[in-house]
Amino acid sequence: MELSGTRTIAADRANVWAHLNDPETLRASIPGCQSLEGSAEDGFVATVIQKIGPVKATFKGKVTLTDINAPESYRIVGEGNGGIAGFAKGDAVVTLHETDEGTELTYQANAALGGKLAQMGSRLVGGVAKRLAGQFFDAFQAHVERGENTSEEDA
Repeated sequence: MELSGTRTIAADRANVWAHLNDPETLRASIPGCQSLEGSAEDGFVATVIQKIGPVKATFKGKVTLTDINAPESYRIVGEGNGGIAGFAKGDAVVTLHETDEGTELTYQANAALGGKLAQMGSRLVGGVAKRLAGQFFDAFQAHVERGENTSEEDA
């Protein structure tokens, strides 16, 4: 399954980049995120609870950042296991460009599911994936535009 989108965030690219690498911003932006620990350098470990159709599962997984070209782009790679519900894995290339209105964030993502989740049908799962991506980027954009500090800025 492929997803893509673009957002214009009313902040400079350095600020958006800092938030893309900040565990607190990411934890606050990921729908259903119960915990997110680690760092951009070493990778993150996350616990996320999601309901997809009739299946509600707790996913535990890892997220790593690769192909880092600061402050312009990176690839985020993740995989999670939801027990009998199945597994999810995927990656996304995130690119930032300065514009007159702020920073344009573009993403191209690929996701794969296995187990019970894969049996639900691509329409249902695709719709949920689009909704979750929208919720993530809505929350991320709001967090950045509120001007909340990142952990790096707090240090």
